Amino acid sequence: MDIEAALEEIGSAPNLERLQSLKVQYLGKNGRVTQAMKTLGQLPPEERKEKGRVLNEWKRALEEALAVREAQLKEQALQARLEQEALDVSLPGYAFPSGGLHITSLILLELVNIFRRMGFSVVEGPEVESEFFNFDALNMPEWHPARDMQDTFWVDFDRAAEEAFTIQGPFGEEVNGLGGAVLRTHTSGMQIRYMIQHTPPFRIVVPGRVFRYEQTDASHEAMFHQLEGLVVGPSITMADLKGAISELARGLFGKEGKARFQPTFFPFVEPGVQFAMWWPERQKWLELGGAGMVHPYLFKAVDDYRERQGLPRAYQGMTGWAFGMGVERLALLRYGIPDIRYFYQNRLSFLRQFRG
Repeated sequence: MDIEAALEEIGSAPNLERLQSLKVQYLGKNGRVTQAMKTLGQLPPEERKEKGRVLNEWKRALEEALAVREAQLKEQALQARLEQEALDVSLPGYAFPSGGLHITSLILLELVNIFRRMGFSVVEGPEVESEFFNFDALNMPEWHPARDMQDTFWVDFDRAAEEAFTIQGPFGEEVNGLGGAVLRTHTSGMQIRYMIQHTPPFRIVVPGRVFRYEQTDASHEAMFHQLEGLVVGPSITMADLKGAISELARGLFGKEGKARFQPTFFPFVEPGVQFAMWWPERQKWLELGGAGMVHPYLFKAVDDYRERQGLPRAYQGMTGWAFGMGVERLALLRYGIPDIRYFYQNRLSFLRQFRG
């Protein structure tokens, strides 16, 4: 065996696979060096000793050459991989498309956070509501003309659907005996639900979707959002309401924002007002919602319901105020959006203008 040729062949092995093949060829179980060592026993003692020394030197030389070449090939493979996977941090990164909050969500969050700073709690309620909570308990009995103005979506369950879905009252009880089911026309029904479950004093806001069965146009939509507010306690006055709405105006439009009230009628408040806010930047008043002192009928309806549930009457002698405002209406006025239908047409060119 030519050891020099073997060492040269090992030193020029192009890859780890070829190197492994050479290792087997020379040092494997049937390799040349291994086979040569098996013949030592057939030689005379002096020749055997010299031949064994030479074979051991060849074996060490081959093992050393194999180890050196293996390390070289592994280093070359590592460098090639690093070059292939190298990241040039000086190049600008790829901007992955990102989503954002809908303009309605942004306005709702802004409103809710203003009231949170004033100590209000945020609650939500069901969108499929009982006729009792949506109308009757809000001083709108079946014959009341204000009920005709609500343009209601009525929910007609068949027997199978009715068994699978029942409207629940404030304590989880079924309220099918309190009128039909409707898609709520306002968030005001949560005033009744919350008062039944809680005793005053408290202050809450209720954000949520509401539904009206009406022809859609630039200023009307079948689904939109409202923010409801309710404060109940001893000695609550109209001045407290004016102060809260004025603080809302300052939160929305800065320290020069202010509020004004104009008398109006809502069946669930007495007296009732329409409120507007002064927008200093545009030097104009924005009419945004309705408010007023909670009508005594609501307190009576709540106490009657609590009594039927075995709870004590809790609202005698209490006063409170409530307000409601349209979220999309605020966005329309603030940003000069000409058509309320833009909000839910999924036009990205429109929505991206307000992405949060």
